[in-house]
Amino acid sequence: MQKTKFRDLQYLYRHKVIVVLTASLFLFHASKAQLRESLNLPYHDEKTYYFGIVLGYNTSHYSITHHPYFLQRDTIMSVESQNAGGVNLGILVNWQATKRWDVRFYPLNLIFSQKKFRYTQSIPNPGESNLEQLQSVESIVMSFPLQVRLKSDRINNFRVYSLAGIKYDFDLASNAGARNAENIVKVNKSDFGIETGVGFQFFFKYFILSPEIKFSYGMTNVHARDESLKYSNVIDKMNSRMILLSLHFEGGGLGF
Repeated sequence: MQKTKFRDLQYLYRHKVIVVLTASLFLFHASKAQLRESLNLPYHDEKTYYFGIVLGYNTSHYSITHHPYFLQRDTIMSVESQNAGGVNLGILVNWQATKRWDVRFYPLNLIFSQKKFRYTQSIPNPGESNLEQLQSVESIVMSFPLQVRLKSDRINNFRVYSLAGIKYDFDLASNAGARNAENIVKVNKSDFGIETGVGFQFFFKYFILSPEIKFSYGMTNVHARDESLKYSNVIDKMNSRMILLSLHFEGGGLGF
């Protein structure tokens, strides 16, 4: 009798253990699923690549190096490039190489900007009394950046990242070849540069909103100097400088 009771108790004990383990595993998977459901786009990081739309505002100017001619003449007393605003829009392709690293490319990226110059003259222009003259150059740039992005861990529906990269710019509104360019500054079509910036990812139900600030530094002298233009011959080099504030709407893509 005692031996039978011991076997019965052992059977009941094993049965309870199995029930408890089964219930624990079920609760674990249920809680994990519930936690995953509380995240927006929970499987987004498993995508190999995805796309996005970029809308932004930019402010830009030129870093100017004076020509030796500037010191030899007293017509132009000073020249400086002032910040001016513009807009930019584009389409991005993002490849998630690893959990931490992304590679981004922009097959379409248009930047509308304006560069302003302020000159101080020793003698006003004929028929004018103002010694200060303002000149501006319009730019419509097709920019092709290639960037590497370092991402932090995702904290619920938020993440921070930093980026760096190179770019090639082609100015569709370049006036370097203009013949009737009286009293303006000519700008070459092509420019190479580097970029760096930071951004934040906010995960919503159907898309990711990524505010981003980016600093762009042109490495090429874009000034097409013309000896016959008094506002151009005092300048030797011009390198573009730009700050871009943009919103990235990211989402659709595929995972393999």
